[in-house]
Order: sequence, then C-alpha cells, then structure tokens
Amino acid sequence: MTTTTFTYAGQTVNRLGFGAMRITGPGVWGYPADRAGALDVLRRAVALGVNFIDTADSYGPAVSEELIAQALAPYGEVRVATKAGFLRTGPDKWSPCGKPEYLRQECEMSLRRLGVESLDLFQLHRIDPAVAPEDQFGLLKDLLDEGKVRAVGLSEVNVNEIRAARSIVEISTVQNLYNLSRRSGDDVVDYCEAEGIGFIPWFPVAAGALARPGGALDDVATRLGATSAQVSLAWLLQRSPVVMPIPGTSNVAHLEENMAAARLTLSAQDLETIEAATL
Repeated sequence: MTTTTFTYAGQTVNRLGFGAMRITGPGVWGYPADRAGALDVLRRAVALGVNFIDTADSYGPAVSEELIAQALAPYGEVRVATKAGFLRTGPDKWSPCGKPEYLRQECEMSLRRLGVESLDLFQLHRIDPAVAPEDQFGLLKDLLDEGKVRAVGLSEVNVNEIRAARSIVEISTVQNLYNLSRRSGDDVVDYCEAEGIGFIPWFPVAAGALARPGGALDDVATRLGATSAQVSLAWLLQRSPVVMPIPGTSNVAHLEENMAAARLTLSAQDLETIEAATL
C-alpha cells in the first residue's frame, strides 16, 4: 500500500500537495485577474485534504504568499513551504541571487507576509553561481539555528550539491524538475529516498510525446477511467515514498481532478507499460 504521508523535521504532511505559482498573473507576475478565484482554489485545496502548500517570494513577486495568508491564516495543520533566491525584474524574468544578506532579507519578508514567527520550510530556489555555495548554505544554517525556519530545502540540485549542503546544514527536502517524461533526475530521487529526504517534483505532470492521445500513458488512463495527468501524479506517488508532488492550478475543477490522483493505484503492469515508454 502506498504511504500517503511524509514527515520532514517533525512535520507530517499529505504527500500530494499544492504548488501556488499559478495563482499569480501572467508570467508569474502581479495579481491574477480573478483574485477571488485564487482564494477559492487555496481554500478548496485544504478542504480536499491538502496540508502542504509550496510557494516562493518570487511568485508575483510576493503575490502568492500574500494570497495564501489571506485565504488560509491561521494555518492550523497546513504547512506552507516557501523559497528565496531569485530576483524578479518583469514577467518571466528570473535572476539568481544567493547573497546571504538578500536571502536573510527575503526570509524576513516571507515571515511578515505569511504572518508567522517561523517558516515551515525555507528552500534555496537556486544555488547562485556568483556566490560561494558554502556562504549560501551557511546562511540557511543560521536561519535554522535562530528558529526563523523549521526546515531547510534546496531546489534544482544534483547529488553532489546536496551532499555539499548537508555538510553544513540539515537538508529536509529537494525540489527538482521531474516527471514521467523527464526522468534525468532519477539518481536524485534514489538518493533522497535512501537518505530520508523529501523529494518535491515541480512540473509533475508528464508532457510531450508520452502524454499524446493514443500513447502508453493515455492507454493506461483510458483503461482506468482516469486522465493522463492523474496517472502522471499517481506514478509519482508510487515512484518513491519520499516523493511529494505539488501540481498547481488556478482553477477549482482542475484542482479537484488533480487531487483525485491520490485515490488512483497503478498495477505492476501499468507501471511497466508507462515506464517502458519513457526509455
């Protein structure tokens, strides 16, 4: 039976979470056209059992965190994970910034926007190549030691980078691009499983040829009376007990469809069929 929860830094969450990037405006910039609709999506997610929500200071920027606070504070059992490490200068424009003073500033701003005294999970959005990695990891350790954050995570890293960070600070989660059609990070997933580190796949739904009508993924979905997106998410949940998918949407109906994937179980034959198609 697939384990439905994962525990990091003493915090137990349902493994199928919600990614809050898409509740912002076009280009992940500004407020959404339908702010009330975005709040509805957040509240509906929690009503459906989501208690792990992933966001970032750069989503909007600031907009996603503000909407989460407006919709959900006080949070109860809901854990809000955020990230810092990108400067935003316009729609679809992202520039890494891992200066320790900047990361500290953004942690403080996230605390203020979310209205909490300690962040449930604070993730380095990218390792800035212009700043010594040990300085970035050291700042994360300082925030953890100070109680500003309850747990630390990394994003878009390889196994060697995770090891380097862990020599300085405890790493609770890793968030990388990963799905059925993009599995170059299999070694990172395997490492995280072996070490008990949560793995958060962003862009969790398969795309491209694998997801086309008539393909292996579509065939399995049709037979199960499901959608290709649901099968993609179910595969991730069965891929490893440390995987925590965070599908995002700005639409309640789409949200409900995604969350139904938690009730879908793929057989060994299903897994063999769709995994063979990725080789």
